[in-house]
Amino acid sequence: MSIRSQRKEDHLALAGQFYKTNKPNSFDQMHLLRPALPETKVKLEQLTTVMFGKKVAAPFFINAMTGGADKAYAINQAFGKIAAKTQIALALGSASILTKEPKALTSFLVAREEDPTGVVIANLNAKTKADSAQKIVRALEADALQIHLNSVQEIAMPEGERDFTWLTNLQDLRQKLTIPIIIKEVGFGLDPTTIRLLKSEGFTLFDIAGSGGTNFAQIENARNERDLSYLEDLGLPTVLATILAKNEQVEVIVSGGVRQPLDVFKGLALGGKYIGVANVFLQALEQKGANFLLQMIKNWQEELAYLLALYGISDLKQITKLKKYYDEPLYSWLQQFKQKNSFKSECPKLD
Repeated sequence: MSIRSQRKEDHLALAGQFYKTNKPNSFDQMHLLRPALPETKVKLEQLTTVMFGKKVAAPFFINAMTGGADKAYAINQAFGKIAAKTQIALALGSASILTKEPKALTSFLVAREEDPTGVVIANLNAKTKADSAQKIVRALEADALQIHLNSVQEIAMPEGERDFTWLTNLQDLRQKLTIPIIIKEVGFGLDPTTIRLLKSEGFTLFDIAGSGGTNFAQIENARNERDLSYLEDLGLPTVLATILAKNEQVEVIVSGGVRQPLDVFKGLALGGKYIGVANVFLQALEQKGANFLLQMIKNWQEELAYLLALYGISDLKQITKLKKYYDEPLYSWLQQFKQKNSFKSECPKLD
């Protein structure tokens, strides 16, 4: 097994080792005002939306996790089958390994084989050259491409990248690729300055991937002889990162610590176009099996429809109008951004 494949196997094992059910995060500090008289009915069809030109049954999807390792083949095969049966999108893990090890393609391609007509999203690092990206996107018949920005993970990774001059290559990717491009963090949150810069370069869709879920500094630190555990606290919480991103008037995918349907609902209420779910689904598959994950996703779809009805929402477009209020320290963070950055988003209190 190559060093790259072994690293991916390590990531899978450590993601399970550090996984905690219902790990507290910023979603717990956000609340929505619920009408006692909602005047609505539970309707699953209200969840249907369009993602990259294709109809999907719900606005949440299986976010990027794995590929390029022996174990990844079975995982992506299961994800592909489940995505097809539940009619939700699937984002694959980083396929950058294919530029060095093209034989690893089968561990990614199996997902598209199992879900030939659904939404499949490829994932590459920010230094992948445009010609390689085009070949990978074509091979996977990808509907969109995630480009991940993972500088904190790379520093914590013992064999990681140390050159983060990525902008020129991102510009080239934007100019040469014709499919939608998503700029994605990996669990440390996208900041407004980065979003503003990339927006000026023509990027319009951003996956927040805030802190509160899988911590790749923790995972890489477990592989490192040095103690770089202080990097584990560098993340921007998902709810805060989402509010700051929406203030930049861009389209946002909310991910990072989504644990259950209420987090999905809150992400949509914050203005998320779609909601990405990663390690919760991976661990359900790994610990309980494919049938369990299939039923889990069906349950999430039903329960998200329940929440729409409970909050008086008959159309997904209405969800951002719900009144929101916040606990400390999230409230304090929002106030600081308002004062220091002319932050003009909604006041973090009932209005």
